[in-house]
Amino acid sequence: MGLGFEYHWHGNGPMHYSAEVDGTVLEFYPLTKSQKGTDKNFRLGFSVDDLGKTIEALQGSNWIVLSPVNVTEWGKTVVIQDLDERKIELKGKGT
Repeated sequence: MGLGFEYHWHGNGPMHYSAEVDGTVLEFYPLTKSQKGTDKNFRLGFSVDDLGKTIEALQGSNWIVLSPVNVTEWGKTVVIQDLDERKIELKGKGT
């Protein structure tokens, strides 16, 4: 997705992934020990310049590509998932 995530923490808080782009910070926190699982109803969506190249870049990473590329009225999309089962929808720009 073109974001450089790094391990980060605030004071005594939990380690998490953090990336900053043009003043916007995006952070992913791990599940706490008391959590049984992630919220299955919440999903983020991002537009990417080249969906094919983005999918290729995810190969061999900790991200799982859950669906084949789907063509919708809004363009080509794919759903990916992290190791904690959080889902993200990627949409190719201009498609």
